Amino acid sequence: MDDARHTHDADCDGSWVEREALARAAGTPLPRRGGRRPEADLPEEDEVRAAVRTLIRWTGDNPDREGLVDTPDRVMRSYREMYAGYDVDPREYLERTFEEVGGYDELIVLKDIRFVSVCEHHMLPVIGKAHVAYLPTDRVVGISKLARVVRGYARRLQIQEKMTSEIAKAIQEVLQPQGVGVVIEAEHSCMTLRGVNAPGTSLTTSHLIGVIRDDGRTREEFLRLVRG
Repeated sequence: MDDARHTHDADCDGSWVEREALARAAGTPLPRRGGRRPEADLPEEDEVRAAVRTLIRWTGDNPDREGLVDTPDRVMRSYREMYAGYDVDPREYLERTFEEVGGYDELIVLKDIRFVSVCEHHMLPVIGKAHVAYLPTDRVVGISKLARVVRGYARRLQIQEKMTSEIAKAIQEVLQPQGVGVVIEAEHSCMTLRGVNAPGTSLTTSHLIGVIRDDGRTREEFLRLVRG
């Protein structure tokens, strides 16, 4: 079983925000993706700028001084990228599959998918890596799509437990494999920069489905590959 396993490190793909910016610069904006609330429900850009100016004033600084006068626009652009997960439906990445797998029926494991998310309780960064695995039935998906699913859910206001479950359930429901395993390790700035001020701490969460949860040998292989 070990000799047949299929393990990859995650690759990096350009974000939707980056591709959208390039398309707009060329005069050909990309269509909006699924998952975003209707544009009418979103605040106007002037409202966003005003909100950032208010926060700057609340810190005790002057939003009109030279170093801060353009900060509202910068924050708006950075938020558009940080929360790009609301512009996509991560399940769509899993819809194109391949059935010519040569009889492959062992674990597929994608390790070390780096991500940055935002804690929904304090709106501070959560930085970590995800390990994703599934045991296919009769079809597989391109490995970069697994990384895109992780980032699609990460680029939202999140809690790590929910994100772990969302990734696993999306893979299970779309691909219908024999089992799915997701492990996430992350450092939460709400603990390391404030509150208990405990730098170096990390949180590990997991969500196992099907044979990866129920079959002891398969579960142990998955956890060994993740730890290795």
